[in-house]
Amino acid sequence: MLQKLPIIFGIFVVMALSNAVVPVLPDFAEGAALQGAVYSAYFLGAFVAVLPAGVASDRIGSVPLIRAGLLLTLGSGVLILLFPSGLPLLAFRVVEGIGAGLFLSAALAWANSQPSAGQLSGYFMAALNLGLVVGLLATGWLDAALDSHLAGIAFFTVLAVPVVGMGFAVRESERVGFAKANLPGIVRNYFWLFSAAVVLVGMTGAVAAVYPEYTGNDPSVLALQLATINIATIIAVLVAPRINFRPVPTIRAASLLMAAAVVAGYFTPYAFPAIGALSGVIIVAVLAFLAETRIQQGVMTGLFNTASYAGFTFLSAIAGLAAGLFGFLAAFLLLAVMAAAVAIPIGRCRCEYRG
Repeated sequence: MLQKLPIIFGIFVVMALSNAVVPVLPDFAEGAALQGAVYSAYFLGAFVAVLPAGVASDRIGSVPLIRAGLLLTLGSGVLILLFPSGLPLLAFRVVEGIGAGLFLSAALAWANSQPSAGQLSGYFMAALNLGLVVGLLATGWLDAALDSHLAGIAFFTVLAVPVVGMGFAVRESERVGFAKANLPGIVRNYFWLFSAAVVLVGMTGAVAAVYPEYTGNDPSVLALQLATINIATIIAVLVAPRINFRPVPTIRAASLLMAAAVVAGYFTPYAFPAIGALSGVIIVAVLAFLAETRIQQGVMTGLFNTASYAGFTFLSAIAGLAAGLFGFLAAFLLLAVMAAAVAIPIGRCRCEYRG
């Protein structure tokens, strides 16, 4: 348990800090397009870091990358507090994303290589989404209480200090019985699986990116509404490991349900839990399947995280741009069409495994 606690608490703090800007995005930038840029800058950094971090985890081990990711998270939080606007803000959000990407791929590879990979990865993803929820709620409450949109970032930056210290308690895990990763072969066999993750996992980020400007609600209200996405994901990732999912039928059904939930999200935030729950089911199904392959998990989880952050990065930017040019209804409809379209090519996935 001493080994697992820094991993679980670490992902909680990393995600909480990353999400601390969401309820107060209008205070950082004006307009849906600029707010989308501030939001997605973090995911751009994570996107470029997660695959190299996964590959490096297989070669040099996960622990150095876990520690580096935590240090970058702490440093970026301090820099955002010092430079909370303009191009410096965008740059340090990218740095924050790089730190999160290093930690996420390395920590997830560490967890998915354990004997109890399914359960531990479920706890890991639950802590990840709990961090997102707490980041939203705490920032909304602190902004209302202290009248400062930087209060949430300051709180989680301070909380990152002991987490960095805890990172030095983690030790390398044994990875016995895992086949050496062949990156071109993995991409060829699992291309449509990872492509589906781009859209269906990234959908939660895209909705969260445009919703604050769409409603114009108070940050504390927005925090509660958007938190329902992650609360539903937490429940899903804790319950879903008890079910034996196969990727193709699961993704096909989830894509159609996700499209309907996104359209409903334009009319009511009560659709958000459905979006979060469907995302959680997809995450668990894919991670469990990747663990079954018995291929080195650094590359496998690195590719999964790359796909996820590609979705968060590009879907958020596309949704913000569509909202700015054509209106919010067009943005929600575009996202729904993208989700439904996943059902067509997923049947071409080879999805081979050794388990």
